[in-house]
Amino acid sequence: MNTKTNRKKWPSFIRLIFWVLVIQFILLNISAFLHAEKFTRFYNTASVKDQADPKNIFSKTWRLFNGKKYAKSIDNYKPIYDYDTVILKTGDGLNIEAWFAQADSAAKGTVVLFHGLGNSKSSVLPEANEFRFMGFNVMLVDFRGHGNSDGNTTTIGYKESEEVKLAYDWLIKNGERKIVLWGTSMGAVAVIKAIADDSLKVAGAILEMPFGSLHQHMKARAKTLGFPTQPFAVLVTFWTGVRRGFNGFKLNTYKNAEKVNCPVLFQWGNNDHLVSKAEAQNIYQHIGSRQKKFVVYENGVHSSLSQQNVTQWRVEVEEFLSSIK
Repeated sequence: MNTKTNRKKWPSFIRLIFWVLVIQFILLNISAFLHAEKFTRFYNTASVKDQADPKNIFSKTWRLFNGKKYAKSIDNYKPIYDYDTVILKTGDGLNIEAWFAQADSAAKGTVVLFHGLGNSKSSVLPEANEFRFMGFNVMLVDFRGHGNSDGNTTTIGYKESEEVKLAYDWLIKNGERKIVLWGTSMGAVAVIKAIADDSLKVAGAILEMPFGSLHQHMKARAKTLGFPTQPFAVLVTFWTGVRRGFNGFKLNTYKNAEKVNCPVLFQWGNNDHLVSKAEAQNIYQHIGSRQKKFVVYENGVHSSLSQQNVTQWRVEVEEFLSSIK
């Protein structure tokens, strides 16, 4: 009698487990979709300020579930020297703003600077000032959705590689032949992708703290949020691509690095919480160039390396620039 009863109850128990898993899967995807949407969209400052800080377990849980809004970056500072504002146009009609400033004396070439996610061209003014002091013209670019450029969304380096190509083409059109690309974090990822996709003939590239892939980056972001890295990273990578019109799993810096054949200075801080040592070394090993150098900044975190250790930064960068033609 009991055996028959257990046999009748068993299928309903299986169905219960099935529906629990289905509901959990749906909720995970909804959360991942919301995180992907908010992580790649920038809002006006007032909208972000309206976000109340979570005060109890329920509001904190809701914030973790649906993600946080991020404000669109602004250019808080401008160069103290003469510069021209350059407007570049993307294929889908976005206006991209850049600043171009000539060196004080006869220029040794032009360094183009690309900022990281959520920043703007004014955030790389300290590096631009250093390059200009070393005798180079400088061009600082706001990626789409950042600073004074059009748009309010980002693809975290995928479509932003077009801005790298646009800046390169503008310089070539204006007679520059010695072009050095400098990028940090997302900026470095976009530089690598542009060189790979468009076969840019640059004199050199200075790459600071690029991440290995969008999936890898989302794993690091999950840790900062206190989430298990999986399935969060896979789902957010997928929904980021769906929401922004590209295959998120194809943003792969390792593969793109194989096509980088120009001289490369690769720099990374050993306290970087978003790019691991293994990740940085793996990207470096994939770089196709024979002329490359890996530099580690002791206690360096995921922010401006030049401002963390300006002495080491100057030595490494000046040595690199003097070694390229």
